[in-house]
Amino acid sequence: MTIRRLPATLVNRIAAGEVVERPSSAVKELVENAIDAAAGRIDVTLRDGGRTLIAVADDGCGMTAEELALAVERHATSKLPDDDLSRIATLGFRGEALPSIGSVSRLSIASRARGADAANVIAVEGGAIGRPRPVALAAGTRVEVRDLFFATPARLKFLKSARSELRHATDAVRRLALAEPGIAFTLMSEDRTHLRYEAGTGDLLEADAGRLVQVMGADFVENSVVVEAGREGLILTGRAGLPTLNRGNAQSQFVFVNGRPVQDRLFSGAIRAAYTDLLARDRHPLVVLRLEVPHRLVDVNVHPAKTEVRFRDAALVRGLIVGALSHALAAAGHRASSTVAAHTLGRFRPGTGAPAMGHLAEAASRFQAPLQPPQDDFAPAAAAPDEAPPEAGAHPLGAARAQLHATYVVAQTEDGIVIVDQHAAHERIVYERIKSAVGEGGATQQQLLIPEVVELDENAADRVAARAAELAELGLVLERFGPQAVIVRAVPALLGVSEAGGLVRDLADELAEHGTGLALKERLDALCSTMACHGSVRAGKRLTADEMNALLRQMEATPNAGQCNHGRPTYVELKLADIERLFGRR
Repeated sequence: MTIRRLPATLVNRIAAGEVVERPSSAVKELVENAIDAAAGRIDVTLRDGGRTLIAVADDGCGMTAEELALAVERHATSKLPDDDLSRIATLGFRGEALPSIGSVSRLSIASRARGADAANVIAVEGGAIGRPRPVALAAGTRVEVRDLFFATPARLKFLKSARSELRHATDAVRRLALAEPGIAFTLMSEDRTHLRYEAGTGDLLEADAGRLVQVMGADFVENSVVVEAGREGLILTGRAGLPTLNRGNAQSQFVFVNGRPVQDRLFSGAIRAAYTDLLARDRHPLVVLRLEVPHRLVDVNVHPAKTEVRFRDAALVRGLIVGALSHALAAAGHRASSTVAAHTLGRFRPGTGAPAMGHLAEAASRFQAPLQPPQDDFAPAAAAPDEAPPEAGAHPLGAARAQLHATYVVAQTEDGIVIVDQHAAHERIVYERIKSAVGEGGATQQQLLIPEVVELDENAADRVAARAAELAELGLVLERFGPQAVIVRAVPALLGVSEAGGLVRDLADELAEHGTGLALKERLDALCSTMACHGSVRAGKRLTADEMNALLRQMEATPNAGQCNHGRPTYVELKLADIERLFGRR
């Protein structure tokens, strides 16, 4: 077998497989070129999800005929003037995108440099490059990609439906638009406008706030917290959605490094870690983060698609993100997303099939009726004879007025009501206390007068015994007791539980599912969560007025009290105006 050089066109097609995976890859590369050309407006047009046409027009600096000819040559670029890969300040720099796209499609680039008298166009078909020729065009550049992958038909078989490919392309433009609030963007397909973002006005902060609303929606801005942190030359800014504002996928997580949109496992893992005890495992937060890093500390020349980066100190970056997000979310206190109330009201409206409206109306009717002795499902919260009831407007979560079904506390606020899930709320309070105690040197232990033997299967006993030291930090002291049991000698004093069997079995299950795959802190958080669930007020427990109000005050003083350890909301707030609309009073 003879070794030979591959033809240049075949080399380009092989390389194109890394750069141009699908239509959205080409869209991303072309829009990035327009951004690097200092465009003030970028218009994207697609047909058939990008299979038959991708057109990107901009009003940037444009190119001369000589530059057009070079632009379609492999490894020709204007973005590395000093050939220094350690100081990359542009989105593109490899000189691969245009020749790669041209090798698998019918590509034409028309451009007119600023101040030039004429425009030129160059065509590339399946890697065959034509000559520049004059064309009529205003200042700027228009790139058209037709019949993508016609030169590599096998790649066409791997594309999804036109709707799916359009969705990927829309996501790519949305990410770039979020990174560049000073540029106007449009995306059209089949004569329909899918995205239209006007350029931001005012200073960078105002423009960024406006683009956040355009891309993420007003709900995100209203229900998110500001993230600001710095460490050893790294600066992290952005916004993090409240845990109760979440999605079923991670498509609403946007991370930028020095203005470059990236999708890297380091960031997704750090975000997941920061929300680990605030969200259910199958839910994802909404996050927009911008990380500024000295060029010498980050390598963007990792993959031809330029969506991955490598840091000199990855642990520093991860620690900064986890710490900043955790601090910002904790500072939100008991806040829960206003979308929780909106969802609740939606369930109340006629035609939703939800019975909650009838229950609420029944409870309201009974509350207005003459006071009767407490029933099992509805306990009015009467104040002590010599104690005045709390003022409804004196606290954010109001004053307790009733308990429904021995599970939900109803409180009156200054302009509405709050309905609290007593178990979920107390679970969060206990959990934060355990975490705080561990952080201060270990949770206080309550020695058992008679140690309790808990029988487990051998594998479960092995898992629990192997983590005895970590469990001791949480106040749970146990040791191996034969091949299929452990003996518990102390439990966390905060839990106030005497039956340790259920707790230990749940911890064994938790370790089986997540124990080996999590870092120590995340594993401890998961164990704390399981303990808190066992130590909190259960649904079905009758509470006095003082107990209900004490629960509300503790929620107001507890970080992350707007959701339980599993990501469910701990309370729903309904404004009086909304309630009046439900009853037809408005």
